Order: sequence, then structure tokens, then C-alpha cells
Amino acid sequence: MKTALITGASSGIGLELAKIHAQKGDDLVLVARSEQKLLDLKKELESRHKIKVTVAAFDLSETQSAYDLFEFTEKNNISIDYLINNAGFGDFEEFSKSDLNKATQMIDLNISSLTILTRLYLDGMLKRKSGKIMQLASTASFQPGPLMAVYYATKHYVLAFSEAIAEELKGSGVTVTALCPGPTASGFQNAADLDDSKLVKNKKLPTSAEVAQYGYHAMLNGKRVAIHGFQNKLMAFSVRFTPRSWVTALVKKLSAKA
Repeated sequence: MKTALITGASSGIGLELAKIHAQKGDDLVLVARSEQKLLDLKKELESRHKIKVTVAAFDLSETQSAYDLFEFTEKNNISIDYLINNAGFGDFEEFSKSDLNKATQMIDLNISSLTILTRLYLDGMLKRKSGKIMQLASTASFQPGPLMAVYYATKHYVLAFSEAIAEELKGSGVTVTALCPGPTASGFQNAADLDDSKLVKNKKLPTSAEVAQYGYHAMLNGKRVAIHGFQNKLMAFSVRFTPRSWVTALVKKLSAKA
């Protein structure tokens, strides 16, 4: 019996990943701010599948919570086989007009807590010579993002960090996968005030379930960078050969309100 720890598990891709792991018979540690949502999900998954679900209500935009989460699993003797750093959020606004507190919370959640959890859980995986880590990056990882400058920058960190440690861990039995979805039908757009952006308005987006299924298989196969969708793959690779000023102008145009 293996155990998956999933952050941001109360909605979107994290919720769907929890369902997939439960279907496969994995025990779960579900992490999010809303304890009630997690308890409801625990009840649903335990009743459908013969698994154990542990609820851990932590706000990982406060980096101390990452340490507290690790201590919680250690005290409860829970060994983590799959670490899925899914929690994250964005903000749609010109940086000069943005909420600085929100920006720093974004950095703490998208970068700092992800890094802390990866480092803490990696020790056990290396001792067991087995483990899989999935980091939620984004197609935003591949270029700067005017109108979402901090979010794009955090996701670039996630991708670069994940690729680097994946190479360091080669041959250790531990793999790292950076999942890079494009815009996805989830709660992310509403939380980031992106609903009126050209990126998502009036577009048929892949579901969280589709992205989660793709990411799950990529993680099991030890794929380092998993970009969901052909068009997203094309865009990610094409920016490498395009002048940077053109890329930022295009991203700004595509991100603007419709």
C-alpha cells in the first residue's frame, strides 16, 4: 500500500488526482486550507475505496505550515511515496497596481513551500530508494507573463527547479515530474480574476480530470516535463526561437481582457 500526499486537494487538479490515487488503492494525505472540504472528500473516498485518508488542514502560503505539515506526517508515522505539490494561485493585474501582500503570499506558496516540502520528503524517498514527486508547473513556465508577472515567474522557478533536481536524482530511484497544463477548467481562473481574459473567455478548456489523468501517468513513467495538449507543446517549444520582446508582447495581447 502506497501513500500520496497532495496539496491543494480540495478542488481542481488536486481533487482529481486524489480521486485517481484512491481508485488505484493508494492511501492519501489531503492538504488544503478548508478542513470541511477535506473531511467531505475523505468520507467520499473512504466509502468508495478501501483506503485510509488523512486530512491535514494547512495554509501553505505561510511557509511555517510546510514544516508543520512534515512534522504532522512524521508524528503520525506516515511514509510518503508520492509527493504532489499542486497548491498554488495566480493574480491577473499589472504589477504596479497589484496587491503586494498577495504577491508575496503567491511566492511563498508557489515557490517556498513547494521547495521546503520537496526537500523534507526527499530524505525518506532517498533512504527507501523509491519515490515520485510531481510539481504543478504550467505552460506559463516557458515565458514571461505581462499582466501575471509574479505568477509566471513562480512557475518558471518550479520548472527549472524540478528539471535540475530530476537530473541530480538520476539513478536514485526517485523521479521528479513537472506537470505543465495550459488554461484548465478549474477554480483557478475565478480565483485569479482571469474569467474575462482572452486566454480563457469563450474557450473550451480541458477539464481538471483530463489534466490530472495525464499528469498521473507522466509521473508514474518518470517523465521530467509533461506538457498537456498539442497546442501547448507547440507554444512551449516555439518561444525558444522567438525574440523575447515578441514573446512578451504576444503574451500580453493574449492575456488582455476580451
